[in-house]
Amino acid sequence: MTLPDHDSLAAETSAILTRLGVLTDLATGDPAGDLVAHSPITGGELARLRAHSPAEVAETVAAAQDAFREWRTVPGPVRGAFVRELGELLREHKDDLGALVSIEAGKIRSEGLGEVQEMIDICDLAVGLSRQLFGLTIASERPGHRMMEQWHPLGVVGVISAFNFPVAVWSWNAALAFVCGDAVVWKPSEKTLLTALACQALATEAARRAGAPTALSSVVLGRADVGEALVDDPRVALLSATGSTRMGRAVAPRVAARFGKLLLELGGNNAAIVAPSADLDLTVRGIVFSAAGTAGQRCTTLRRVIAHSSVVDELVTRVTAAYESLPIGSPLESGTLVGPLVDEAAYDGYAAALEKARANGGEVLAGGARVLADEAPGAYYVQPAVVRMPTQSDIVQAETFAPILYVLAYDDFDEALAMHNDVPQGLSSSIFTTNLREAEQFLSAAGSDCGIANVNIGPSGAEIGGAFGGEKETGGGRESGSDAWKSYMRRATNTVNYSTELPLAQGVEFG
Repeated sequence: MTLPDHDSLAAETSAILTRLGVLTDLATGDPAGDLVAHSPITGGELARLRAHSPAEVAETVAAAQDAFREWRTVPGPVRGAFVRELGELLREHKDDLGALVSIEAGKIRSEGLGEVQEMIDICDLAVGLSRQLFGLTIASERPGHRMMEQWHPLGVVGVISAFNFPVAVWSWNAALAFVCGDAVVWKPSEKTLLTALACQALATEAARRAGAPTALSSVVLGRADVGEALVDDPRVALLSATGSTRMGRAVAPRVAARFGKLLLELGGNNAAIVAPSADLDLTVRGIVFSAAGTAGQRCTTLRRVIAHSSVVDELVTRVTAAYESLPIGSPLESGTLVGPLVDEAAYDGYAAALEKARANGGEVLAGGARVLADEAPGAYYVQPAVVRMPTQSDIVQAETFAPILYVLAYDDFDEALAMHNDVPQGLSSSIFTTNLREAEQFLSAAGSDCGIANVNIGPSGAEIGGAFGGEKETGGGRESGSDAWKSYMRRATNTVNYSTELPLAQGVEFG
């Protein structure tokens, strides 16, 4: 498969940024800038941008706090009008923003467009939510008294996002935060700077149309020092961070030290149990997308298959055959199903994991090699790998952010559940079975210990309506639907005495 010419790709990127409203000086970049925007499609440079200093981060947070003080008094449905404008702009520019995601993150076109559709969907959800920020009325034990709960805007929300979902994760946080009355300061991955600038341009235009404060949404660019400035700023009421477990271990104690609120979306090591009764046609389709999609660079990517010994051999045969036919190449080509890894470090992790798997007795049954290196020496395309493992060794228990699928066998369902849960991470999970008892046990309190548990679909991919997040080393955070909005607000319990008496609770007498 032929890869695009990098100069043409860079020119297309610049044209997209202009159409999305990114200022010319940002779109072309700063030749002396210390941040490099590149495309994993070719490995070439797209632009250079200047990183913000910690002092500039502090100034941005101060402006966001001023915007919050104004925004928190705006009625919820009026706040929803701002998010509705953002959603309409995303619809208008879906093709361009989706293409930019593909260019900068390496996703195939349908996944780039799908990520923008997630943004549109969360805006729709948030607009409806703006009229449904419900509290409770609570029965009081005291006559002539009423108790109730109210939810109030929280403050400035800091968002730190990863490269693999360069726009959707910001929108999951931002759309809810905006209707809840908060301001947002976003520190995107330094690997996906241009998509962040594009989103900020659309948010700025939406604010202009809706008459919202201009500093309600802002972006700060940089590396670890910029993220640390956001983490440590006491004016950031909630810090939502998506990334590795290592990053979470560094962030969590610093936010806790200043009594800030924290929402963590960290690593996943997701498994699928394949039972004897599984529909193998459906199972193979679910496995291949979940394991090879996005070149294995989703937090919900399927990394482990735990298959019953009666079906494991046939399953492996079918999955390896499917892997050998996967089109690998430019994500901008319509027939491609597997694009590049994001960079050389990702490739090094892929190669090292396969080497360790072999050392632990694993047999690579499909894939496992780099391809297209002669055509694009600076890009890292790899064959998704299937590895048969004798045991769930250390390398299987670690998350490698690349398309490596480990296959293990089991004989007893309780054994399968124990293997499934015997990893540090707890994000997403699935079982393929037509046995009702197995399905229900998997979903029960004694089953999967993950935040997401699916039956007869893979672990990868989630709908906006449900809360997204996981347990254990995944961090415990929840974003997107259900009642995830409560993370972006503070709760107040109110008691109103409308009587002429002053009875005390619990029968206490003082007088």
